[in-house]
Amino acid sequence: AVVSTQSTGRMNCPDTFEHFLLHGDEKKITVVPDTKVPNAASFTLNKEDHTLGNLIREQLLHEPHVVFAGYKVPHPLVAEVVIRVQTDGEISPQNAFSSALTDLISEVCLLEERYKAALRDKRDLNN
Repeated sequence: AVVSTQSTGRMNCPDTFEHFLLHGDEKKITVVPDTKVPNAASFTLNKEDHTLGNLIREQLLHEPHVVFAGYKVPHPLVAEVVIRVQTDGEISPQNAFSSALTDLISEVCLLEERYKAALRDKRDLNN
């Protein structure tokens, strides 16, 4: 990460764009299977923070085959979240993670639809 004081005015603080722009060969998500715990893996989300980490962790806990889901932000100045998932063995941690993301996308779409409907209703009342 590039660290400067020119744009932020703060020592040791990465430039704002460093928190969301992927560079060259950077991957958004990397998966590392756990070698010590069965049916477990760690997913590192690059250029993300507590917002998405907690949202995904919470969704993973709703998955029926997930035994454990937790997240951490290894360092406050590095935009990276590590989510650890362990399943009961019926499905892989990767499948649980994928399913949780699919469910989250569906929930966000439903929220958007309800918001737009409420906004239309409000506009109709004002007219």
